[in-house]
Amino acid sequence: MSSPYTVRWGILATGMIADLFVKDLIIDPSTRNVSDVKHEVKAVASSTSADRAKKFLQECKVPEGAAAYGSYEDLVKDKNVDIVYVATPHSHHYQNTMLCLEAGKHVLCEKAFTTNAAQARKLIETAKAKNLFLMEAVWTRFFPLSIQIRKFIEDGNLGAVHRVIADNSFGDNIEEKYGTTHRMINMDLAGGCLLDLGIYSLTWLFQTLYHTLPPPARKPPKVMAAITPYHATGADEMTSMIVTFPSAPGPAPAGSPDGNSTHSAHGIALTNLRVATDPDGFNTAKPAIRIQGTKGEIQVDGPAFRPVSWRFIKAKAEGQKGSGEPEVEEHECDIPGHGMFWEADECGRCVRDGKTESEGMGWEESVVIMDVMDEVRKQGGVRYPSSIESLEYPLAL
Repeated sequence: MSSPYTVRWGILATGMIADLFVKDLIIDPSTRNVSDVKHEVKAVASSTSADRAKKFLQECKVPEGAAAYGSYEDLVKDKNVDIVYVATPHSHHYQNTMLCLEAGKHVLCEKAFTTNAAQARKLIETAKAKNLFLMEAVWTRFFPLSIQIRKFIEDGNLGAVHRVIADNSFGDNIEEKYGTTHRMINMDLAGGCLLDLGIYSLTWLFQTLYHTLPPPARKPPKVMAAITPYHATGADEMTSMIVTFPSAPGPAPAGSPDGNSTHSAHGIALTNLRVATDPDGFNTAKPAIRIQGTKGEIQVDGPAFRPVSWRFIKAKAEGQKGSGEPEVEEHECDIPGHGMFWEADECGRCVRDGKTESEGMGWEESVVIMDVMDEVRKQGGVRYPSSIESLEYPLAL
């Protein structure tokens, strides 16, 4: 048996999401039945001080030997780092990822990828020119549960998929919890529920209605959206989207005009800061996602970003509805940690194999999703400061 490929990571930023990611990286891969890749944290950088980076390494219980830096510029110069995990707010993704790419580092950048599609395209253009791996960190896409559901759809078990409803919402007193400066509602940090929470709702729409199609059949969707701004800052506190996919998985209805072999589908993506998908914290209001096809419905219990169970409710023929016993298949998917290691494993395999992008979360799909969010903001009248939407690099923020 060959030795596992070692992925040498640099961690750019020391906030909560970086903490979760690093703690997952140091979990023994065998606990998730992975033997071909392993991970080492070689360096961490804080934008404020090397002492903060050292404290982060201690709190995450990273084995001794990792470097601690007080600037991102020092991190990307570290020759022991192969790939950098960018864990800053959305507003800084473009500048921070470009810094890494220009330094010759592969990058896993947190979602939402950037503040707009133009920035995403520029990052991809740069990665392609430098032959570097780059991926948006949509960790949920790499869960075994997500892979199971996509295969279930691709195998035709759901029939023709016509509608997906996905909600990822928190129920908070925004004024008390976030005020006017917290990153969740701070426009200078691209705050609002769309980029932070709504990306998960859109993830479920895209991975079931778009990614399950062969690449040549994937077509950009049309978007209708409504946004309610937070009175104190203008960030979106409630966003609702109807996304129409011109081609969807499964056969077209009988009698489709002109022998059309495709059908359209509606994706309804919801996100909110004031009312929750799970109001009581016990998941009583399940499911968070409903995927509806001609052969039945898949229900995924929340939260949308870290689900552990799903079920398939088989549809009965018209004359049989309401009779006999319901046919329900229940599925449970254990997560031996937080769940961010699966996307890290994907990065490791791609870097090992000389790939610049992942088939599971490819560049084209990331850009199309950013296009959708651009259109949602345009329809809702949400604009971020020009500095964080700019393509200029380097630019101090």
